[in-house]
Amino acid sequence: MAIAIDLSGKTILLTGASKGIGAATAAILGEAGAHVVAHYGSDREGAEAATAAIPPERLLLVQADLADLDAVERLWSEALAWRGRIDVLVNNAAVMDFSGSFAAPLETWDRVWDQALDVNVKAPARLMRNAVNHYLEHGGGAIITISSWAAQRGVTNPATIAYGASKAAVRSATQSIARAYARDNILAYIVTPGVVRTRLSEQFAATQGGEDQISATLATGKWVSPAELGNLVAFLASGAVPQMSGATIDVNGASYVR
Repeated sequence: MAIAIDLSGKTILLTGASKGIGAATAAILGEAGAHVVAHYGSDREGAEAATAAIPPERLLLVQADLADLDAVERLWSEALAWRGRIDVLVNNAAVMDFSGSFAAPLETWDRVWDQALDVNVKAPARLMRNAVNHYLEHGGGAIITISSWAAQRGVTNPATIAYGASKAAVRSATQSIARAYARDNILAYIVTPGVVRTRLSEQFAATQGGEDQISATLATGKWVSPAELGNLVAFLASGAVPQMSGATIDVNGASYVR
């Protein structure tokens, strides 16, 4: 259920809308009245299910392989052409590969790092580049980056070191945009979830002894719901808190307090 936020008239480009945080966020943005460009990689059915309640006139589904920078450029171009304006970019899509351990063969190690950097850093950076240039021409806009608490505290499973490093990189890039373009009405926020009820977190839990083992380490004993993050993204997208630009917002139920 969405909180009472009105995003009518805003066009929002959301990556990774077919699963987890992205699917919940897409539905909430649509419920709040936004025009949603919902990106997906290969799971069109998932994206369609997540956005089923959004009226067709307020929805554009766009497929793109974020490991392909030409596809990333096409994603931006199609999103922009739809309504001639993008007000908010939500960089949500990411990959986390569990095969990149220190004991893995060098070829595997390099493949995992290349994938993490391509999808989790280069693709969102390319979208942010387009967004900043677009916003400079149109009086401003917002960027919301979904990072991870791993960007601050490191990863629990060293096999996912590439994921943690990539999330730190995209966080830093977003912070740099916030600092450089604040006077141009370009707002940039970083959301850093802890353990979220998603497929990736469930896979991670399986590598650490199971869900009960993970839950026992959390202050509330509960995982973050994707809808909670979707509500936060909608709030930030509303523009209600411009002076929060540059902030890193932790969502982990007091399990990691800085």
